[in-house]
Amino acid sequence: MIDDLELGFDEPERGEKGKHRRSSMRKRRGESSGGRGKTALALLMAFVLLGVIGGGAFYGFDRVQSYFVTPDYDGAGTGEVTVEIKQGALIADMAVALYDAGVVKSAKAFVEAAEANSRSKNIQPGTYKVRKQMSGEQALVMLLDLKNKVTNQVTIPEGRTAKGVYKLLSEKTKIPVKEFEAAAKDPEALGVPDWWFKRTDGKPVKKSIEGFLYPDTYEIPPKATAEILLTMMVENFLTVTGEMKFADRVQEERGGISPYEALIVASLAQAEAGNKDDLGKVARVAYNRVYGEFPCNCLEMDVTVNYYFESIGQEGKKSKDMTPAELDNPKNPYNRKLKGMIPTPINNPGKQALEGAMDPPIGKWLYFVAIDKEGHSAFAETYEGHQRNEARAREAGII
Repeated sequence: MIDDLELGFDEPERGEKGKHRRSSMRKRRGESSGGRGKTALALLMAFVLLGVIGGGAFYGFDRVQSYFVTPDYDGAGTGEVTVEIKQGALIADMAVALYDAGVVKSAKAFVEAAEANSRSKNIQPGTYKVRKQMSGEQALVMLLDLKNKVTNQVTIPEGRTAKGVYKLLSEKTKIPVKEFEAAAKDPEALGVPDWWFKRTDGKPVKKSIEGFLYPDTYEIPPKATAEILLTMMVENFLTVTGEMKFADRVQEERGGISPYEALIVASLAQAEAGNKDDLGKVARVAYNRVYGEFPCNCLEMDVTVNYYFESIGQEGKKSKDMTPAELDNPKNPYNRKLKGMIPTPINNPGKQALEGAMDPPIGKWLYFVAIDKEGHSAFAETYEGHQRNEARAREAGII
């Protein structure tokens, strides 16, 4: 390096004759002005080079250090910001959401904090109030504290019709009912697979969202739309029925009845059973009436008439208040005297009703009637037996 810079310190070789040395010195003196210029330039370049190397070394150290030391803020941060943790989000997804919101200095800071804390697997989906510029560890602490969760929930009861669901969602979100009705016109766009609408009874298929809006408690996400909310409910339905193997078991065990027809039966049981203990038995009655030896092979359930009333904007009625014309209205596609299974479910059944329709108890019952104030029913195989049960119900003051 020194030789390359030519700093002008050449030492004469030993053993050289004086003449040669003097000649060499004269030669160098003749070049003295140019040598001094080159020397000055070389010195300048050396200092510049050392400066660049020094600055580069500092910059490089800073860059290299960042690869080994995770960028992270200190402390609990300032201000307030909301972050959404989506259903099924992984730790890495949460880390990115926090980073994008300016909560943590790097996604890696949160990931490392979560890996060091086994409770991180308990983080629930939802929207959380957190602060900006927090350490990864403090951000984790805030997500684990449910006090920081923004609660905006709605509970959909079992057996609520689609129209009833729209009303509840509208009241909670201020989204107009008309928007839910418009979104529901295309059930497949909301996630209902086409195969769900297959029937094996030869009747035409009416694609309806009814039956697929699973009853549960839902966290309403920020900036929710009618499509988003109904899609959430459909996804939940598919998850629950998938875990139950509802479709597979119905096809294997219900004698050729399609999953959609079984879903209709689940909705009938949900509407008719006054007690959860009777859901399976009511489902069995529906199967026996439509697919068994019932004389008309019809449902003869008044709840189907009330579903029709609701669909045309009319108030429902108690069975005793329905007229013969209303009970057997030829214009009603849900007519209780209609031969075979009705066109669609009449509400959105819960898990126990689905289980009852999927795996009903064995029995030849064709009739049932509520006999106590807890809603329990008595079941009969014959009309005479049913009349005796009705007498019991009258004695108990139920009918």
